[in-house]
Order: sequence, then C-alpha cells, then structure tokens
Amino acid sequence: MTEHPDEERIESRAQLTPEETAAGSDDAHRQAEIILEDSDERTAHPEETKRASPQTPD
Repeated sequence: MTEHPDEERIESRAQLTPEETAAGSDDAHRQAEIILEDSDERTAHPEETKRASPQTPD
C-alpha cells in the first residue's frame, strides 16, 4: 500500500463537495483519508487496480 496522505491534502479533501454535503458525512476527515489513500494506490499501481475498478473501462 502507498504512504499515508499528508495532512494538508487530507484537510483540503475534507472540504465536502455539494453532493457530499447533501448526503452527509459522519467524519469528513476520515473520509478524505480513505479517498486519498485509494487514489494514491490507483496512481501508484494503475494496472493492478484497473482490473478491480468498476469505473475503469476495459
């Protein structure tokens, strides 16, 4: 797994989008950590994560 995202990135991502605000979030900071960790993993290993992603076309 990739390195834990830095605090500045987490704080920036923790600012919820309008859609996220409408849906609600129990912990925007933790949500941001998870999103960034997933994003970093996909960036670091695109071929490995492509097969597991329902959002990536073949």
